[in-house]
Amino acid sequence: MNASRTLMPDLIVLQSFEAAARHGNFTKAAAELSLTQSAVSRQIKLLEDQLGVALFERIRKRVVLTAAGHQLQPEVRQLLQQAEHMMLRARAASAGKVLTVATLPTFGSRWLMPRLPDFMDRNPGVIVDVASRSQPFDLTAESFDLAIHYGQPIWAHASCTYLCSEMIYPVASPALIGKAGLADVGDIIGQPLLHLATRPKLWSEWCQRNGLSDEMAYRGSRFDQFSMIIEGALAGMGVALLPKYLIEGELASGTLRLLDDAPMPTDNSYYVVLPDGKRNSTWGQLFQEWLLTQVAGGLS
Repeated sequence: MNASRTLMPDLIVLQSFEAAARHGNFTKAAAELSLTQSAVSRQIKLLEDQLGVALFERIRKRVVLTAAGHQLQPEVRQLLQQAEHMMLRARAASAGKVLTVATLPTFGSRWLMPRLPDFMDRNPGVIVDVASRSQPFDLTAESFDLAIHYGQPIWAHASCTYLCSEMIYPVASPALIGKAGLADVGDIIGQPLLHLATRPKLWSEWCQRNGLSDEMAYRGSRFDQFSMIIEGALAGMGVALLPKYLIEGELASGTLRLLDDAPMPTDNSYYVVLPDGKRNSTWGQLFQEWLLTQVAGGLS
């Protein structure tokens, strides 16, 4: 579909709007963009005329977004970020071989990043572009070569290859263990529990697996990322259910300790996802093969 040129504002128009909205001041926006204040004002007037709505109100020495301006601001910011990322990827591609990977945030920072130098050493000259994503998204629209996904092997317009299963353990800080006198698994459920918001039944499943009542399994604080649960456990806020591969450093240093050596498998697994249009991508295939070697012994 060919978009009408009358519906496509120039990037400088969008940059002027975004900078003015962020600063609440046309003069500061102009200084940031190396324009004059009147030039920024003209760019925003062009956008307002094109949209047929007022985007700013002038209040004393500031400009304040109208309701229409507030609605437009996040979309403009996202569009500018996408344009910037497109240019950065294009410049990187001209300098060498680029691999674009989407991964879960905590998995990426705590498991993938420490191992990534090995892949780069094996493939000199490769440029890796890693981005975090918490939920499934359109792989094609965002031009990723592949994604690392936790869940079921289902992804629209893509193929999923099994990577590994997941085992989780109850862990806590030495301070909490000493304070609570945790001697066996039966003592755990009486302590504050740390929950992952996206997996709200984990503690209930753990209780059932260990022959304990799950009446108290839903108490405690909730977080939407494993990384925050790890920090909460380190701070002694409670007991967490975590896979070992996310806390390798903490277990080695003793800042977190296992409360039970018997792992609990989770219902889902990790998969490598290749978009249909890139199944034959050399770099995607190489990275998938490398990932499989890294989990040959499984993840605990």
